[in-house]
Amino acid sequence: MQAPRTPLKPLDDALQELLAHAQPLAGAESVDTFEADGRVLLQAAVSPLQVPPQDNSAMDGYAVRSAECVSGGAELPVSQRIPAGVAPDALLAGSVARIFTGAPVPAGADAIVMQEDCEVLEDGRVRIKTQPKAGQWIRRSGEDIRQGATVIEAGVRLTPAHLGLAASMGFASMPVARKPRVAMFSTGDELVMPGTVAPQDMKPGSIYNSNRFFLRALLLRMGCEVMDLGIVPDDREATVAALAKAAVDHDVIVTSGGVSVGEEDHIKPAVQQLGQLDLWQISIKPGKPFAYGRVNRQDAGFAHFIGLPGNPVSSFVTFQVLVRPFLLRLQGVQNVLPRAIDARADFVWPKGDKRREFLRVRYNERGGLELFKNQSSGVLTSTAWGDGVVDNPASTTIAEGDTVRFIPFAELMA
Repeated sequence: MQAPRTPLKPLDDALQELLAHAQPLAGAESVDTFEADGRVLLQAAVSPLQVPPQDNSAMDGYAVRSAECVSGGAELPVSQRIPAGVAPDALLAGSVARIFTGAPVPAGADAIVMQEDCEVLEDGRVRIKTQPKAGQWIRRSGEDIRQGATVIEAGVRLTPAHLGLAASMGFASMPVARKPRVAMFSTGDELVMPGTVAPQDMKPGSIYNSNRFFLRALLLRMGCEVMDLGIVPDDREATVAALAKAAVDHDVIVTSGGVSVGEEDHIKPAVQQLGQLDLWQISIKPGKPFAYGRVNRQDAGFAHFIGLPGNPVSSFVTFQVLVRPFLLRLQGVQNVLPRAIDARADFVWPKGDKRREFLRVRYNERGGLELFKNQSSGVLTSTAWGDGVVDNPASTTIAEGDTVRFIPFAELMA
């Protein structure tokens, strides 16, 4: 009698269960702000000062008392010149101050008149050709950042903009989560590394190992330290040895292939020999087979184990929707879900699958999404061609003009 099939696990349930295992890694580092791009901030950045620190000019021009320029043609002498970085004297009554962008506004002045609205006369006086309003072209102290304000929350993955913001508050270094140490390898006797065998000399059934390349790149973009252990043959002892070696100095082990139930898939018994394993059949397309477990170390502790499917697009998509959030949570990020946007479908999807689908699409010149013609799990071309994926609920058809949930690759690979 045939054994009953295991029901497919909804993606949201699988993600919730996976994230429950992702306790933030112990340990912290203080890194130079120059080197903090992509790292996860552990402590909120609270500003020790006002930004800007004092009122300053938003324009090259003249600092004035607006009440002395109500005529629209006031002619006043220049009492001082104020470049950026120079502390000015108070503005003398009945005068103007030549001022440059970013320079502190002198006490007594309440407006800046841009130089295009002024005329320098032969005797050195300046004619103000407009009627300035109090406060114009003045950037007020603290209008960007108030002293004592939390400017960058803990748990944020830092971007170049964050680094500039931190520098503007005087932070030369930042406390960040340590990088996850990830070991990766592929399984399969059919896999060949590019450069080792010419295309015309490939044996029947052999394929180049593409997963190894994009997975390593994705892991590096996630801020991980990556150890590539290469290709492990379809042999149980070799698989056990590779897992034991990977667990020694790493937080996570990521493999691709070998998580099905075929006779040549040795991941399951190998992980179970060294620790514990859950095999999930997830209700997504592309993708379905996924494994999470733990590989115990001989001394103490364990490494998380994540097994991805072998088909390239299945591996690519499953990494994005499950492994990426897991790695972010290990680094202390709370909001690990990618942002999706509403977009217009300029295609027809006449028959929805029983599984939740991630359709590879790209923007067209009309601002809508067009669909890659071949959505097979083995067609890696679709991921290079596309701008992202449509997250299509199970059993859902799409008509041209429908609004769909679009997740850009730029969001998934940042």
